Amino acid sequence: MFNRIREDVKAVFERDPAARNTLEVLTTYPGMHALWLHRISHRLWLWRFKWFARVLSNIGRFLTGIEIHPGAVIGRRVFIDHGMGVVIGETAEIGDDSTLYHGVTLGGTSWSKGKRHPTLGRGVVIGAGAKILGPVTVHDGAKIGSNAVVVKDVPAGATAVGIPARLVENTVQDTVFRAYGISDDMNDPMVKTLYALIEHVNSLDKKINEKNQTAGKKRQELVAEKTGGSGGANS
Repeated sequence: MFNRIREDVKAVFERDPAARNTLEVLTTYPGMHALWLHRISHRLWLWRFKWFARVLSNIGRFLTGIEIHPGAVIGRRVFIDHGMGVVIGETAEIGDDSTLYHGVTLGGTSWSKGKRHPTLGRGVVIGAGAKILGPVTVHDGAKIGSNAVVVKDVPAGATAVGIPARLVENTVQDTVFRAYGISDDMNDPMVKTLYALIEHVNSLDKKINEKNQTAGKKRQELVAEKTGGSGGANS
């Protein structure tokens, strides 16, 4: 138990520059408190003391603002930063070394009793307010940008942003921890498509203007020829 607590404290120092000392981390980080309570409620759930597990889970939600169903499976060194408004469903699975920020939802989209919540691999980062919905898999090292809504699997090492979430084009595999799932180079394919359409429209406008100018010159030349011809006939 104490080894797990030491791991939790170390994970906070590695991922939150605001952490100053061990006492502060142990006493003021609700994400860690929620995980500690979840470990107890999850054990009760596995022992089939499900009512007690749900009661303890609700106490944890009241104290921390973080709702974790006792049936959820959470790995080691998981860090929930800030934490308020985080919701983790019954069949959700979170891999080791993953990071979740406030307002994250790992929700289900089905009324069936089976697997209906997301699975997060190792080292996944989920930005603030992101929603991962349904039995999708966010593979190892993937990053989900803040407020994204993920309804499809995300490949390992990829970054997804937007509503619905789209994969950004990273030219280099990014293995560095990125707070809130933000990368240095986030080339949103939708934005790139919009820029391409705008450039295409601008090029069409330019071509149309050039043709209109050419047609106008030809009309002026024809008018000038007719005017010149009529003047010669009259004289």
